[in-house]
Amino acid sequence: MKKFVAILSRLNPYRNIFFLVSIVFIVWMLFFDANSWMIHRVLDEEIEVLELKKDFYNSEIKNDLEQLEALETPEGLEAYAREKYKMKRENEDIYIIASDTTNQSK
Repeated sequence: MKKFVAILSRLNPYRNIFFLVSIVFIVWMLFFDANSWMIHRVLDEEIEVLELKKDFYNSEIKNDLEQLEALETPEGLEAYAREKYKMKRENEDIYIIASDTTNQSK
């Protein structure tokens, strides 16, 4: 600390006024300004999160469009009704086999 004070005491304030003003300006722009570096860092992180969400939702839209295309055909609609709602055709029997997990542990 003594060395720093000695260096500052040797500097002529009129000769280094541009240096001091530029240091104050840089500190002001980095930390105190409305468009400071810290605020830009936070905004960049938010942009990254929003871009990840955008990619996720675009992939979900693509999957939903593929499912809608599959449901537009009669075969796709029948397959969906059989899988989701366990529907059947007339004169057809469906057997649902459920496994009991409590007896498997023996």
